[in-house]
Amino acid sequence: MSKYLKTQNTDNLVNIADQFTLQRKVTTVQSFGSGNINDTFLVTLDSPDEKHFILQRINTQVFRQPQLIMQNMCTFTEHVRNRLQLHPLNRRWEVPRVLLTKDGQDYCRDTEGSFWRAISFIADSQSFDTMQNTEQAKEIGYALGMFHNLISDLPPERLADTLEGFHITPLYLQQYNEVLAKTSPCQSPEVNYCLQFVSDRQNFAHVLENAKATGKLPLRLMHGDPKINNVMFDTSTNQAVSVIDLDTVKPGLIHYDIGDCLRSGCNPAGEETEEWESVYFDTELCQGILQGYLSVAKEFLTENDYTYIYDAIRLIAFELGLRFFADYLAGNVYFKVKYPEHNLARALVQFKLTESIESQEASIRKIIRDMK
Repeated sequence: MSKYLKTQNTDNLVNIADQFTLQRKVTTVQSFGSGNINDTFLVTLDSPDEKHFILQRINTQVFRQPQLIMQNMCTFTEHVRNRLQLHPLNRRWEVPRVLLTKDGQDYCRDTEGSFWRAISFIADSQSFDTMQNTEQAKEIGYALGMFHNLISDLPPERLADTLEGFHITPLYLQQYNEVLAKTSPCQSPEVNYCLQFVSDRQNFAHVLENAKATGKLPLRLMHGDPKINNVMFDTSTNQAVSVIDLDTVKPGLIHYDIGDCLRSGCNPAGEETEEWESVYFDTELCQGILQGYLSVAKEFLTENDYTYIYDAIRLIAFELGLRFFADYLAGNVYFKVKYPEHNLARALVQFKLTESIESQEASIRKIIRDMK
């Protein structure tokens, strides 16, 4: 149960939900999902057509300009809906809709100044935290490819950058070096491994940003958080039907998304495993995701895009490890931890994954080449 639900009476939640319902009556509001940034609720309506919608309180500590997030969301969801009307797909695909308040706003504030929004509910769908098999991997890839494809003709400057610096690896490296200069980490085999690991890859951190700066990779719109549990699957067909969690959609490189999707999807041990030595990158799942992705993304990818896919997969695993390790050295100020070495353990998982990616470079590059 959300902290919010405990401290607020349900009447207040019903009143807030009521702002977005127009003629229909709210029957219940209950805590929903496992997101760790916004407070999310499922609203049930006394209505024959749409029985549910999602109500969210946006975390304004993370998203300092929630109005811009809503503006972005309205811009690209409307763009995608228009495209789908002109070119309907031959399978189910849904885009979450932003619901307006009674006075036509895309958000409302409560008496305490909290920022609330409502989004349509993707019925008869579910998400998964780990990849079940290669069929599912193909669907995950298809979902990300479809997401990128449907916004590929929307100029990136139409959207505000709501998270500046996000995924800019050289900036994370700079922050890491600043932390390192101020701290003397206690020596252990694990800490020494991480220090050496980052030291050996200082130049590599710039690979995608350099490609962007020299015009090899164009600025496009990206999802920003294409984790596997942000893809919704139809409960009867098991096909992907939607990509959710759209707060981080912003101008950037689609390679950040590709790298992040493969980093999170092709690590069967998961990010929180204690057995970091056993972590490996599963090339079969990688092949599945890329097959699904490229089946749709072929339409807009350039030759250079293909060239940098391997670098993206390697870089994003390294970047996350770097962020975890820097946070461990800084005293765990950014990521929530359950014990003092938690971020060190997480960094080891990502560095081990990076190593596994590097050791399989030839076969990963071959998978990409064979699919062009």
